[in-house]
Amino acid sequence: MDNDSKPFWSVSDTELLGNFKSSLTGLTSDDAKKRIIQYGANRLKPQKRADAFTLLISQFKSPIILILLFATGLSVFLHDPADALIILAIVLISGLLGFWQEHGASDAVAKLLAIVQIKTAVLRDGSQQEIPVEDVVPGDIVIFNAGDIVPGDCLLIESKDLFVDEAMLTGETFPVEKAVSVLAVDTPLSKRTNALWMGTHIVSGSAKALVTLTGKNTEFGKVSERLKLKPPETEFERGIRRFGYFLGEVTIFLVVIIFAINVYLHRPVWNHFFFTGAGSRINSTVITRNYQYKPFTWCKKNGSEEGDCQETCFYRKFWQHECHLL
Repeated sequence: MDNDSKPFWSVSDTELLGNFKSSLTGLTSDDAKKRIIQYGANRLKPQKRADAFTLLISQFKSPIILILLFATGLSVFLHDPADALIILAIVLISGLLGFWQEHGASDAVAKLLAIVQIKTAVLRDGSQQEIPVEDVVPGDIVIFNAGDIVPGDCLLIESKDLFVDEAMLTGETFPVEKAVSVLAVDTPLSKRTNALWMGTHIVSGSAKALVTLTGKNTEFGKVSERLKLKPPETEFERGIRRFGYFLGEVTIFLVVIIFAINVYLHRPVWNHFFFTGAGSRINSTVITRNYQYKPFTWCKKNGSEEGDCQETCFYRKFWQHECHLL
């Protein structure tokens, strides 16, 4: 269909069927395959899965891990291979365990999605067929009944007592009645009663509709493109990150102070590096032990499950004023 033509809700179903080179009996299987290539799969975003190497590298981006790797290098520099090997082994084991868990979780999610694949009823080759939502293309004739999810932006061809829940798109809390009609071009979204929108679902009634837009070209797809946000950081991840930054700031502060003291007292600079290296290894020992156990050893909760719980952080005895960071 020409992108410069009128919007589909302002065109009759007969004219739109001609524009899409479709018919009331639906598309043929060959036409559908060609349109999948032309328009792409009916997804809001292409399936993208991080490769194993990227997933492995991501396990070592934490500030705490970087501090531990710095301590490992410093131990090697100070000719202390035993400490270096211990710290490096713990970091590698922790990273490999995280990689194994995330890789296994992604595989499990992929298998679950394959099991619960959503399908829709369309007319193909003159008969009704159940196909995955991803295979729906513009020009398909979709059959709707109560409970069905709309797979793309559609124009109604037939309807009977049709009510649709559009709350996720328009904010309307009550089901909207839909009917076959031709509307003005400037009709607002919530008033387009002859159209069905991707992601909404049928509350009651039945209908037959022509798919006009799929994937990112739908109204829902446009909204999702504007709302591409990074997944929110969990409290534990935020605490780990901020605590890592705090230790980094403390280490830098100690380096500057100890270096200044050594210069002032005319002591060898090597003493400064040795002292700083020892401090880094002490910090890394505390961090590594607690990083292994993750949230289970960060704090001990006492009180009710909901709110009146008090947290005792493991490092309160060292940096009590920084406990609120978690």
